[in-house]
Amino acid sequence: MGRRKSLVPPDEQKLTRREELFVKIIVSEDGLVTQREAAVRAGVPACSAHSRSTEMMKRPRVARAIAQYRAELDAQYAVTYKRSERDLKVMGRAALEAGNYGAAIQSEIARGKLAGLYTNKSELRVGSIDALSREECERELNAIRRSFGKIIDVTPEKEEAASTTHRGGTLEVIDAGTQNDESDSGTNKVGE
Repeated sequence: MGRRKSLVPPDEQKLTRREELFVKIIVSEDGLVTQREAAVRAGVPACSAHSRSTEMMKRPRVARAIAQYRAELDAQYAVTYKRSERDLKVMGRAALEAGNYGAAIQSEIARGKLAGLYTNKSELRVGSIDALSREECERELNAIRRSFGKIIDVTPEKEEAASTTHRGGTLEVIDAGTQNDESDSGTNKVGE
């Protein structure tokens, strides 16, 4: 007697063990192995692996299994807010325990950015001060000064210069702590 035909339609049949291995190899090593290599590793003889892998890929149940397995892997390794936050927290703790404080700080900063605590604010100004006329430039400077409110003037006031004698020459003291050596006519040149 011959083989009994299955009464279950081919689309609804379960995958064979060889087909299951083929699907897992194709999906888990996506782009790293060819269909032929995946068929050989799933147990198909090398001499017929090319044609058998093509046949398996044409079967609807295999195509459906590949799509389902890819969806499972995508869901498992997807980047989500909770997963990213948890991973950054784990990495920060590990870095802190290892004494790598810089990496721990960077991890906390990344967690803060993920939560929206830190924002990058940049301002782009178009134009150049060279394109402004003198009046426009003064107007802009006055507007900037007004926006800061009260400005404390820290410009040093001129003090009366007092002269002192030092090593045979006269020094002019301009400010407490600073001396003007230019007025010293008796400075020694190197080699004298």
